Amino acid sequence: MNDLVDPVDVAIGTRIRARREELRITQAQLAAGAGVTFQQIQKYERGVNRVSAARLLQIAAVLKSTGAALLGELDGAEGDELALAAPGAAELLSTFRDIQDAEKRDALLLVAKSLRQ
Repeated sequence: MNDLVDPVDVAIGTRIRARREELRITQAQLAAGAGVTFQQIQKYERGVNRVSAARLLQIAAVLKSTGAALLGELDGAEGDELALAAPGAAELLSTFRDIQDAEKRDALLLVAKSLRQ
C-alpha cells in the first residue's frame, strides 16, 4: 500500500473543500448529494482518496460547478495550485473573501506580506 498522498489529489481535494465552504455546504450535505459518506468526503478533501471521474462530476453538480473547475490546471500544480494545500491556506483565503471592508482586507494583506521572509 502506498502511503504517499499524490499532490494532484490534494489540489483537487482543496478545490472541492474551498467550493463547498464558499457555498456553506457541510460535508454531510455534499456527501448525501454525491452518494457517499461524509467520511469519504473528508478523505477526498484531504487528498487521501482519489476521486473517480464519475464521482467528481457528481460532486461538481452538488457544488454547482464543473468537473473541469474542480480539476483546475494541473500542469501548474507545482506552484500556486499546491499552495492551497498548505495547512490553513484555504481557511485564510475563505476568511479574506468574507471580509467586506476594503481597508480591513488591505490590512490583512499587509500583515501577511510582512510575515513573508
